[in-house]
Amino acid sequence: MTLYKSELEIKIPFHGLDPMNIVWHGNYIKYMEQARCDMFAKLKYTYHDMKNDNYAYPIAKMNTKFIKPAYFDEELIIKTYLQEIEPALNIKYEIFDKKTGEKIFEANTMQIGINMKTMESLYKAPKKLIESLEKINEK
Repeated sequence: MTLYKSELEIKIPFHGLDPMNIVWHGNYIKYMEQARCDMFAKLKYTYHDMKNDNYAYPIAKMNTKFIKPAYFDEELIIKTYLQEIEPALNIKYEIFDKKTGEKIFEANTMQIGINMKTMESLYKAPKKLIESLEKINEK
């Protein structure tokens, strides 16, 4: 089930290429982070809000699948699907070539909530995140 879906467009910069002139595989993790930050901003619950609520969501598990390479100056669409917020954040990512519509990458992350002061695991989502999802899904 998807609680919220977001899209972000990016353009591949020259400095993101490896010696083979394709996007270096580690940059896909950066693209996922960009898309995740963008999704939370659209939800009006940013990393600053998490910090203010004393929450952190470190990555506990990540699965990636590289389907096709991406190249310099290529435009990509990153689709981010927030699938679960309790007991952990589960997010799915899909990256598409904007021009052809072909899927070139997919991934999933599981992020465990922790109390930033005590470092204890939190299995309940922050109230503000729940309220933000409720407001957006009302529309």
